[in-house]
Amino acid sequence: MADECNPIEWITTNEAAELTGYAAGYLRQLIAKGRLKAKKRGRDWFLDKAEVLAYAAAMKELGRDKYNPWRPGAGRARESTN
Repeated sequence: MADECNPIEWITTNEAAELTGYAAGYLRQLIAKGRLKAKKRGRDWFLDKAEVLAYAAAMKELGRDKYNPWRPGAGRARESTN
């Protein structure tokens, strides 16, 4: 049962791009990788606005560390060989 007090606000990839500064193509890559939930209607993808903003905020908070594959919580963290 959906929360009636907090409905999902759906936005297009172009709207999400304007909101976050990310390219629409990059947002589609995030959808394809499963990092953002989206629904496709016709030829357009629609994303949950709150989820897009949360992702952008998390990436901003990580700063340059988002490129570090060894950071805690990174999907491809490597194990030490020692």
